[in-house]
Amino acid sequence: MTSEDFERTLRRVLIALAGLALVLGVLLSLAGLPTAARVTWGAGTAVVAAALLVSMVRDLHAGRLGVDSIAFVSMCAAVALGETLAGIVVAVMYAGGNVLEDFAVGRAERELKSLADRSPRVAHRMHAGTVEDVALEHVAVGDVLLVRAGEVVPVDGVITGAHALLDEAALTGEPIPVSRRNGEGARSGTINVGEAFEMRASATAGESSYAGIVRLVTAAQTAKAPFIRLADRFALLLLPAALLLAGAAWIYSGEAIRALAVLVAATPCPLILAAPVAFIAGVSQAAAKGILIKGGGPLEALARTRTVLFDKTGTLTVGGARLMAIETAPGHTADEVLQLAGSLEQASHHVLAATIVQAALARGLNLEVPEKIKEALGSGLEGQVGGRTVCAGSHQFVYGARKPDEWAIRVLRRASWRSALSVFVSVDGRGIGALLLGDELRRETPRAVQMLRRAGVSRIVMLTGDRPDAAETIGAALDLDAVLADRVPKDKVDAVATERRLQPTLMIGDGINDAPALAAADVGIAMGARGASASSEAADIVILVDRLDRVADALAIAKRARSIAMQSIVVGMALSGAAMVCAALGLLTPVAGALIQEAIDVAVILNALRALRPGYRWGRSMMPATTALALRQEHEKLDGRLGRLREIADALDTAEPVSAFALMSEANGIVGEIVVHERADEADVYPKLGRFLADRHGLGAMSRAHREILHLARLLERMVTQSSAADVDRYLLRDAQRAIEAIEALVRLHNAQEEDIYEHAVAP
Repeated sequence: MTSEDFERTLRRVLIALAGLALVLGVLLSLAGLPTAARVTWGAGTAVVAAALLVSMVRDLHAGRLGVDSIAFVSMCAAVALGETLAGIVVAVMYAGGNVLEDFAVGRAERELKSLADRSPRVAHRMHAGTVEDVALEHVAVGDVLLVRAGEVVPVDGVITGAHALLDEAALTGEPIPVSRRNGEGARSGTINVGEAFEMRASATAGESSYAGIVRLVTAAQTAKAPFIRLADRFALLLLPAALLLAGAAWIYSGEAIRALAVLVAATPCPLILAAPVAFIAGVSQAAAKGILIKGGGPLEALARTRTVLFDKTGTLTVGGARLMAIETAPGHTADEVLQLAGSLEQASHHVLAATIVQAALARGLNLEVPEKIKEALGSGLEGQVGGRTVCAGSHQFVYGARKPDEWAIRVLRRASWRSALSVFVSVDGRGIGALLLGDELRRETPRAVQMLRRAGVSRIVMLTGDRPDAAETIGAALDLDAVLADRVPKDKVDAVATERRLQPTLMIGDGINDAPALAAADVGIAMGARGASASSEAADIVILVDRLDRVADALAIAKRARSIAMQSIVVGMALSGAAMVCAALGLLTPVAGALIQEAIDVAVILNALRALRPGYRWGRSMMPATTALALRQEHEKLDGRLGRLREIADALDTAEPVSAFALMSEANGIVGEIVVHERADEADVYPKLGRFLADRHGLGAMSRAHREILHLARLLERMVTQSSAADVDRYLLRDAQRAIEAIEALVRLHNAQEEDIYEHAVAP
């Protein structure tokens, strides 16, 4: 049992003993045994006070003095003066407040895996032509190790085989696997996504990259200053005030009982209970949204956040490779390219193969079984599909020593601009197209950034281990305040420390490389939907659903909980102050003061429990979440058609007149489908949506976008209906491309804006 587990168990025992002593004392009093009742209450109070004394000594040694001190003085004074009923009431409330916070922390920790779960424990060592499994700590520098497919590289080393394909996203943030050849390094914590390979250890487990990150996490957590609770700040004011008033009452009246009455009335139950109840209520509300918060402390710290640092891969972006575009050679279609590539990639072990196959299946393409497969690991593969020889891989693999076609050069240029990986496809030695794969922005990312701005965040920074060009592209799209790219874990910790010196700082990430920065920040949030890891262990908050906008939800919940806690504390202290004055004047006995304090406690707790629910938006009803989901699904259906519009616009670059006119006609048909959708929105969706909005100004802007889409659709329709293949020239092609590209871009932007409105109107 760890020390933390022991302390939690002790706090549960204390609340049980205090509660039992209170109930047993009441029963003894009712049975006509007042002396036994007082002894029982006194014993229960003494046990809690003794435990509290140990905690106070530890806090004082760390330079902290908080709300516990007033409770300790009240309990000791009550026992010393024989008012044990008042003492046990204070003891029950004090012990109960601690257990409330333990409940939330324990719930969070049950959902998380430990940091060591991700770390490999066994290595496969080559010895005398055989493979033996050895404990990781027994690996020595110079040992030859075998890393099997799908395994985590156990220690840092040098690749001795011909080739290795490694997923380094956990360490660098780079979503695309990298190829490492003989003599190149392999770092612990990366994943082998190719075939098994051999490596020679260049460091022991304790000196390897993963162990270094674990040390950074530990150092960051140790160096971070202890969090000072909201209640403790008020306690520093209440303690001297209560002692002065109690002393004055004693001196003025000559009755020690008055001083005790003042101290009992001053017992900081609104501080002990109100703030924890409000924050634990906030924790509970967040849990309903898939946000796991490790106690009231992180929630309280989150409410003060002014600077937010984001990792890129897997946080601002979806993480991993996605099909971004399909480029085609003249005379070929996107479906043809994807169908052949998907059929061939079914036989590949490459990590990108599954992405290509899934993209083909998502389009409803019928994949064929490939034959005679030859794979050059990390470069590409070749095989027979439908009796034709198909190759898929890098442009070097497909073209060899030949100069790429003109269209292929254009693809490479576009891939470079978009920081994408290109997979070229050829049939019988002739290139027919290419797939562009890369990471893409989450749909909800722009809205999440805007929500954070509205919530009071003044500075938003991207902090990533990815390449500067890829990071700056995302940063510009989101209008971030700064982009810090190509950062290793130690650099990230330094950046967090710099920001913390200026303002309370929140760090959001998902990879192992983010864990030290998460631990170093005032609050760390891990995107844990893909499974708990080092980042989840190091973070204060874990987002269990794959939605970045939950970060803004967490911040809103934290601010509301803190506001309610402040209300409860201020009102509770004001009422306690009035009771203290009455006690000093002799109007309240200690027991009466304790009972009045109980009434104050009930009031502030009921107020604090409002944090269980989101703030009510007066004056309007809320859209059901299912309605918003249905509207978003309509947009998702349009995504494929919009992608086809982009392909048509690209194909018009090199199309002959007859095929160009056919493409223009196809685009006109797709735009007609879009127009039907937009007219339905205007006629049916917007009138219903208006009932859920405070004003309809946003819908007016959306209607203006509808008019522009319809205008562009009419222009394209005229080009098609008033022309023929014989009329196609470079000017008509240019005008058609402009109209198609404008419609595609405008509809995507318009759909994103509509989804923002849906989210604003949806029921929380």
